[in-house]
Amino acid sequence: MQDRNKNRFSLPVVAAITGIIIAAGGGAAWWAKSALEREMRISQPKPSPIVKEEVPAVPEPITQEKIVEVCWLNPTGDSIELVSNTMTFQKSVKSERVLETALETLFAGPPESSQYTTTIPQGTKLLDLTMDKEGTHINLSQEFVSGGGSASMSSRLAQVIYTATSSNRGEPVWINVEGKPLQNLGEEGILVSQPMTRQDFKDNFTL
Repeated sequence: MQDRNKNRFSLPVVAAITGIIIAAGGGAAWWAKSALEREMRISQPKPSPIVKEEVPAVPEPITQEKIVEVCWLNPTGDSIELVSNTMTFQKSVKSERVLETALETLFAGPPESSQYTTTIPQGTKLLDLTMDKEGTHINLSQEFVSGGGSASMSSRLAQVIYTATSSNRGEPVWINVEGKPLQNLGEEGILVSQPMTRQDFKDNFTL
């Protein structure tokens, strides 16, 4: 009798053990559930942030052009000043052609309606024009050296030099007449130094 009761657990003890097992099982289940949720949170990809694509601004079109000035004379009391009219060309036009057109316009004289004048003799023609690394070479017809005194000669040279250098103010210019370098100009024999630049006329003309 006594031996049979040795291997038996009392009811309260069994209940206590069962509770521990259930509690342990419940804790294990809770721990497993929590671990699974954590794993899901870690493995779940985060939504990518919405990036607003910036549309590049369309640049304004750049005007492709070349500008040259045709220089006239404007009598003002006791003095004469240089003035200019602007001519605009497409950038694709060669520089030589731009300058040729400007000089041909100059030699044709100012419009009849214009208040400006010129000392370049009528009939003066541009025979040839070349541009190289040394500067601009201009060949004019014989009419360019005809008539006028020293003031007229100085003024007509200034008109040609300032027109020829309107795109590059420091450009040297050589002037030939009928293919020969211009050395003396007019009846008074103005000595011409070659090449010429705007600097040679700064005391009398500015533009």
